[in-house]
Amino acid sequence: MKVAAIQLDAAMTDAADRHAAILRSLEDAAAAGADLAVLPELAPTGYGAGQSIANTAEAANAGLAEWQEASARLGIAIVMGLAIRTAHGVDNAAALITPGRAPVLYAKRMLYGDYEKGLFRPGDAPSPIVEIAGLRCGLLVCFDVEFPELCRDLALRGAEAIIVPTALPKSDGARFIAQNVVPVRAFENQLFVVYADHCGSDGTFAYQGLSVIAAPDGSVLASAGESDATTILADLDPAAYGASRDQNPYLAEVSAHLSPRR
Repeated sequence: MKVAAIQLDAAMTDAADRHAAILRSLEDAAAAGADLAVLPELAPTGYGAGQSIANTAEAANAGLAEWQEASARLGIAIVMGLAIRTAHGVDNAAALITPGRAPVLYAKRMLYGDYEKGLFRPGDAPSPIVEIAGLRCGLLVCFDVEFPELCRDLALRGAEAIIVPTALPKSDGARFIAQNVVPVRAFENQLFVVYADHCGSDGTFAYQGLSVIAAPDGSVLASAGESDATTILADLDPAAYGASRDQNPYLAEVSAHLSPRR
């Protein structure tokens, strides 16, 4: 599977400008042969828009209609972060949109700080495992990936890749997360991690950038800089990492010795 991680410029705070930029990026990803394009957390609104994110959140059938049309027109799967209104509140969600299939939604479980906790309800269910272009994938959102338990759960349920829309605020710790934690999550679970961030500033938050695609052996297949809106591409082929799985049999050992016994 060829994947594109799209790093968006947070300075685009006008909704129409953001939508146009997202569509252009999706068109470019499709033209480059990507099977899947991954956009950041809360991509259509921007992460720093505050209460207006919750106030304008729509139910999935309305909120995803534009992106379902784009997916069908371009022949590309899309994972994007956006706010979704439900009967129980507003979710900070990752949505998988694929041509000809119903969208798959995952609600962020680990909300970060008072800002998010004031806007969203925490998700209460693990991500489903879904197949995209022959690859079994799980969904997380931003802070979720920093919890090894959530990543290990997906790996033990058969995920070959974890797709992560993110909005990582700029800091020394954030640089460490993008450059070290994300590749370690890939290595310790012997799977791919696709991590798509914003860059620049929206006036509320500045973002780290450094979107990255990490491989099961911990290597970085593609990475973005800190400042520029860009798209990075990589081919994800689990068969190329058999030697790494043989040398680092973490999942087999966990299943044999640490999983609950009946």
